[in-house]
Amino acid sequence: MNRRLEVPSAAVDEAFREHVLAGLAQRPRRLAPKYFYDGRGAALFEAICRSPEYYVTRVEKALLAALAPELVAFTGRHRVLVEPGSGSGEKVRLLADLLQPAVYVPVDLSPHYVSAAESGLARHCPWLPIRPICADFTQLTRLALPPGRRLVFFPGSTIGNLEPEEAAAFLAGLAVCAGPGGGLLIGVDLKKDRAVLEAAYNDAGGVTAAFNRNLLVRINRELGADFDPHAFDHHAFYDEARGRVEMHLVARTAQSVWCDGERFRFAAGETIHTENSYKYTVAEFEALAVRGGWRPRQVWCDPARLFSVHYLDVA
Repeated sequence: MNRRLEVPSAAVDEAFREHVLAGLAQRPRRLAPKYFYDGRGAALFEAICRSPEYYVTRVEKALLAALAPELVAFTGRHRVLVEPGSGSGEKVRLLADLLQPAVYVPVDLSPHYVSAAESGLARHCPWLPIRPICADFTQLTRLALPPGRRLVFFPGSTIGNLEPEEAAAFLAGLAVCAGPGGGLLIGVDLKKDRAVLEAAYNDAGGVTAAFNRNLLVRINRELGADFDPHAFDHHAFYDEARGRVEMHLVARTAQSVWCDGERFRFAAGETIHTENSYKYTVAEFEALAVRGGWRPRQVWCDPARLFSVHYLDVA
């Protein structure tokens, strides 16, 4: 029987409230991308992944499907498969039949995603025990994970949402979770032409813009705020010097917003910085992984070198 481990909703709600109030009070204003994924945010992100401009999901899935038979030689079968930030768990289905995990552990802050990952894989692999955990995946070292030889699966270039120093520390935590003999399979977006990157975060259909603004909708619903989401423009651009795409919400006019009993004044043109997405060369990411306690073993890239998938062992 499947066993669900969840962070109490009151704890998650309080963390969200504290983060939003602190983020709106600081200068420049910042909100974390992990809070994008309420029910509607999750649905909008799935739509982004289907947009023609957003190559990440399409290219990574093709790579995973192609490398899966080769991957078994590195990982072996019957590992405890842990997926932090599992999302819907769609990509793990490309690997499950070949890797034959002993147990699958999806970890996500969004109850919507935890449920989707569990139900979707249960239909695809009815033989596979699933132990879902509703929690912040950055707190992975605090969670009670099933014992056994572990393989951590971290696709989607989610590592890019972390500052490089945070990414190195997070990778070190993954090495602790994987343990001796453990492995990491991770997707990493590569540095490339500015036009390709900026198109991926500014799709012509406006889905990414709706996804970005939905964070304000969530704040209104959960914290009693009175943001007008359409009073903020979506703005995403590639900062080549820092090697990252930045996403912002830009106030169209001077305005005042109430949130959880506190008032926040915005000047026209003032932004809320909602996401960074760092891009790496293969060598840059491998150096970062080594700092985090990993030993690079293999890397696969698509022919256009848009994206990379790495397999690493605990050093």
